[in-house]
Amino acid sequence: MLIDSHCHLDFPGLAEQLPTVLQRMQDNGVGAAVCIGVNLEDFPKVLGIAESSPRLYATVGVHPEYTDVAEPDEAQLLALANHPKVIGIGETGLDYYWHKDRPAWQRDRFRTHIRAARQCAKPLIIHTRESAADTLQVLREEGAETVGGVMHCFTENWEIAQQALDLGFYLSFSGIVTFKNASIVKEVAQRCPLDRMLIETDAPYLAPTPYRGKQNEPSYVRHVAEEIARLREISLEAVSVATKQNFHTLFRHAQPPAHS
Repeated sequence: MLIDSHCHLDFPGLAEQLPTVLQRMQDNGVGAAVCIGVNLEDFPKVLGIAESSPRLYATVGVHPEYTDVAEPDEAQLLALANHPKVIGIGETGLDYYWHKDRPAWQRDRFRTHIRAARQCAKPLIIHTRESAADTLQVLREEGAETVGGVMHCFTENWEIAQQALDLGFYLSFSGIVTFKNASIVKEVAQRCPLDRMLIETDAPYLAPTPYRGKQNEPSYVRHVAEEIARLREISLEAVSVATKQNFHTLFRHAQPPAHS
């Protein structure tokens, strides 16, 4: 069974066709998916989607790209994370691509998420873009290694990967690993320990080859797993078994669907 560890089923294009999306997941051997929270305003919709199926989970957090939204505090995050369907804190982190002046509010918001994660003992879902050094520094300063998490949609080099792994974090690979020009990501996917790897779609974004440029969906995570299997010269089954086990090791609050 494959697991899509990061998608946005509440976003337009997917939310309206959820039953069809779930059916295509089943048809392609994708047994579960995590609907990631990106702001507090839309969290009720994220949670509602997770509650609609035993194969879906949720996280709660405020993405670093979002500026004109409610600012979370630790108490809010802890209260929302107390729901049994909420298995992690995030999407959180730093993004210096959209915010090139590196505003202090991003780092303050990031620290709030880490502190909440440590209190509720649920792992972090980390977004980092053009900010890897600062992301790792904040994680270290806040003791994030005590709760762990995943570096979502990993696109950094092996040196950064090693530092994240040393902090006890997992690396998650998206459809980018299937792109012909993604040599750095392919190298990391080859070198990452198999027991520290997750797979994802980030749907509706970053559809893998052969669907590149189209709307992504959880069923396409199979193509990510197939490419990793090809790069590592192992079977698809080996990738499936390892990433499923890794998912449930990291997200220990996620109750496996009955059929799995």
